[in-house]
Amino acid sequence: MHAHAHKAALQFYLDHGVDEALVDAPVDRTKVKEKPVVVAQELPKKQAASAPQPSASSPQQEVLLGASDARAEAVKLAQAANTLDELKEAIAAFDGIAIKKTATNLVFSDGNPKADVMLVGEAPGADEDRQGKPFVGESGQLLDKILGCIDLDRTEEDPQKAVYISNILNWRPPGNRTPSPAEIEVSLPFIERHIQLVQPKILIFCGGVPAKSLLASGDSISRLRKVWHDYTPQSLDGETPPIAGIATYHPAYLLRTPAQKKAVWADMLSIKAKLSELRS
Repeated sequence: MHAHAHKAALQFYLDHGVDEALVDAPVDRTKVKEKPVVVAQELPKKQAASAPQPSASSPQQEVLLGASDARAEAVKLAQAANTLDELKEAIAAFDGIAIKKTATNLVFSDGNPKADVMLVGEAPGADEDRQGKPFVGESGQLLDKILGCIDLDRTEEDPQKAVYISNILNWRPPGNRTPSPAEIEVSLPFIERHIQLVQPKILIFCGGVPAKSLLASGDSISRLRKVWHDYTPQSLDGETPPIAGIATYHPAYLLRTPAQKKAVWADMLSIKAKLSELRS
């Protein structure tokens, strides 16, 4: 029972970008013994000749080719969309991501698309899947309170007080699991085009998955936050002016780790100051 609880807790932290363990005492990596490297021995010629060789159309190659084709199709559809409605239709028609078959609704966006601030989360959960809107569950309610502290509201018509919300993935992964690298890769052109069409002044990367994906970084969320980044799309053609972006912790993580609310409050104050700077 305890082992299961510990495993679930570790998975929760990984899902929300907390992938760096800190300890009280420093670790001297120069004294850590490395595991011996096992060198594979060469097979005798007769054995090598009789060993099964991968065929040109092995299942693994077919999967890789399928993912490559899906990515290319996603880029093509994303670039062809000239409005948010066209982009939504393109995502709905795209069959290159398997989780579409298990989801109930397409979760595209919420809020004012003319807003100065756009927030990008990870993927829909159960509540979002039912309602077809991002961040509507318990974590969404906390997010609204956090944004309200700096006078931002998804229901506002005034672009200077509004916020626009979307996710990296538009379909709910089964069981609310973390999106796979392949799912993120094939979805990236759509969210990048989404950002291009909205043209916000500021991007908020809400959680580890959107921060790492949109910034093409391997750093943890704890390293990516507290500083401003220049965001530009990775997969789409054409020159796009960089957008000021900042990473912060996901509200679902705050529900389990309330002590980090102080860090998110600092992020919000930084966003408020950045907005004033960009508008002056």
